Amino acid sequence: MTTITLETLADRIQILTDAILANKQTLNLKEASAFTGLAESYLYKLTSAQEIPHYKPRGKKIYFDRTELELWLKTGRVKTNKAIESDAVKTVLRGA
Repeated sequence: MTTITLETLADRIQILTDAILANKQTLNLKEASAFTGLAESYLYKLTSAQEIPHYKPRGKKIYFDRTELELWLKTGRVKTNKAIESDAVKTVLRGA
């Protein structure tokens, strides 16, 4: 008989949760929190300030489009030092 530890069970639950979220396009607040790694309270704050794309079809419950969340998470990209140096070289060469 195989003994399943709580840690193993938690790992299995996490794998299943990840699989479900990967295939679901519309997420509720709790699912969006798990998907983004942001606290539910912070997501709620962002929706209140209209800083994150979201939907409120009946004016109460909040939903998120997974693709829009991915795009939102990728905003504010920070360039690497190499990319900054490359841009600087291009700018200097254009001015010469």
